[in-house]
Amino acid sequence: MKEFQLIENFFSGRGPLRRDVLLGIGDDCAVVQPAANKSLAISVDTLVEGVHFFPNMPADALGYKALAVNLSDLASMGAEPSWFTLALTLPQADELWLRRFSEGLLEAADYYGIALIGGDTTRGPKSITITVNGQLPEGKALTRRGAKAGDWIYVTGTLGDSALGLQLLQGKQQARPEHREFLIGRHYRPTPRVLAGQCLRGLASSAIDLSDGLMSDIAHVLKASGVGAVIKVENLPLSQAMRDTVSAELALSLALTGGEDYELLFTVPEAQKGALETSLSQSGVKFVRIGQVCAGSQLKLLRDGEPFTPEFLGFEHF
Repeated sequence: MKEFQLIENFFSGRGPLRRDVLLGIGDDCAVVQPAANKSLAISVDTLVEGVHFFPNMPADALGYKALAVNLSDLASMGAEPSWFTLALTLPQADELWLRRFSEGLLEAADYYGIALIGGDTTRGPKSITITVNGQLPEGKALTRRGAKAGDWIYVTGTLGDSALGLQLLQGKQQARPEHREFLIGRHYRPTPRVLAGQCLRGLASSAIDLSDGLMSDIAHVLKASGVGAVIKVENLPLSQAMRDTVSAELALSLALTGGEDYELLFTVPEAQKGALETSLSQSGVKFVRIGQVCAGSQLKLLRDGEPFTPEFLGFEHF
């Protein structure tokens, strides 16, 4: 199959239609029309076979996840997804794989209302690079820089499920069938908290999505904001599947360091706590307070008032 036939068969003219896309796939560039008084949020992410996903990962799950992890970056900024591009590198044009990959990719695109507007295909080791573009009101972007001593620290959803799902796929753990399905699903199909991120605009003093593990990611917020934090690990939200499958020690370690949760971690001043409850209730996402920002630069983990050390550290690319 030739390159342009591949694009025509599996990607061109598919996905949600947006009136702000003036020219999409099929020309040298896409042309879009951002809304008035909006800022653009742009993020890019690459998934490489053997590094970020197993060679036998289902193609539809890979397509879905490739877009979802990028949408999580938009969520952490409080942005509304608008457009994305796809650079796809494949050793060969496998039609069945491409059909399933594009179905998963465009399923996520349809659900979150983001349009595929272009990209590139080439031959080589399998990798997927996606660039997402989102819009948000001027001056309302959530960043890592605004946390202040006294702010409360929250997370959405439950933590560690994706990492445990990965361990199940690796044969390192065993789980009941219903728990196995849930945990592997959390690894294959993360849920970017797009609406929750938008609800946090004007309320959260800082935010980040949890991709490399809570400890690694909160460290970015603390460094950017010039503060420290105390986390009460007994408050970390754990799913019933997690609690039923592994020990409490391992569950807490996975929640702190496992990575690929794609939940939001955010800080909120005391004065905004009431408004937070009202605003986030509109998103339908559960959230829980896990600690507090403090002066200094250290991250302290406490379990029932005593220092806690997890079993392993989070993911690093190099």
